[in-house]
Amino acid sequence: MTRVVVTGAAGFIGSNIIKGLNARGIDDIIAVDDLTQGDKFLNLADLKIADYVDASVFYEQFAQGGFGQIEAVFHEGACSDTMETDGKYMMDNNYTLSCSLFQSCQKRGARLLYASSAATYGGSDTFREDPQFERPLNVYGYSKLLFDQRMRRDCGVNFQRSHAGKLGQVVGFRYFNVYGPREQHKGRMASVAFHQFNQYAKDGTVKLFGTYGGYAPGAQMRDFVFIDDVVAVNLWFFDHPAQSGIFNLGTGKAQPFNDVATSVINAMRELKSEPALTLDAMVAAGQIDYIAFPEALRGKYQCYTQADISALRHVGCNHVFSDVQTGVNSYVKTMAAQR
Repeated sequence: MTRVVVTGAAGFIGSNIIKGLNARGIDDIIAVDDLTQGDKFLNLADLKIADYVDASVFYEQFAQGGFGQIEAVFHEGACSDTMETDGKYMMDNNYTLSCSLFQSCQKRGARLLYASSAATYGGSDTFREDPQFERPLNVYGYSKLLFDQRMRRDCGVNFQRSHAGKLGQVVGFRYFNVYGPREQHKGRMASVAFHQFNQYAKDGTVKLFGTYGGYAPGAQMRDFVFIDDVVAVNLWFFDHPAQSGIFNLGTGKAQPFNDVATSVINAMRELKSEPALTLDAMVAAGQIDYIAFPEALRGKYQCYTQADISALRHVGCNHVFSDVQTGVNSYVKTMAAQR
């Protein structure tokens, strides 16, 4: 039987990966997390796992072979708060711990599929997996970049190409703006779709940033990627152990925040049998409210991100990604059913 480990198992992406593995009949899963924030248990309650191990003891036990033969580790555990300023805490969690896990995986013959981030690009306007475009704007982005750099060093600069069996599979995923079910515990770091759903349900209004960075109100653009697509790509690499490297995981098509807002509102209107509205009609009706751009984010905010997914396509991953309208519509229906 295939035994896998998922770190950050009670988190957003980790719990969805377990859901995806369960859908394949895989339930010999070691779930690793820190449940100090107790309500995260909800993300595991409907899933099938073999064991739960606290993050404070897992890594040393794994290094010593305490869990038997592990096929793969999906390493989603990290501090993902981009506003966190404690650099020591960030580097311990996101870099040092990941380095020791990599060494343990190589020693134990386990494949490593890990979460990197589009925050590695930061102030760049090109989002391709190339060092010349990597310019993190915060210590979170730097912590993720440094581990990517370490993997390039340890696995070979071009480890996107097969490394002739000398090392086990290592894949880093640079997640762009992921949204979808099981992110309710994330607070301010939850997706804009999550926040907009709750704003509209409470006040009948969605708030968006106004003019900033040369973009019209709500026109700043991100590569928004639905969680089901993130899981599908993770599992594609799980199915293709000969493929290693660092890969962008986004749709390859940037869309404005206005698209997310209109998709949220129209999905909620549809649930009430109300007709769809245009963006202009929503603004005129006060259903979209543009607010002044926060001073605290000036110079630290990406106005535009769009994953270059040519490397993903080059290795044969031809997954078709949902656009915002499709993914958000599905997500809103899930959230509405849970209210």
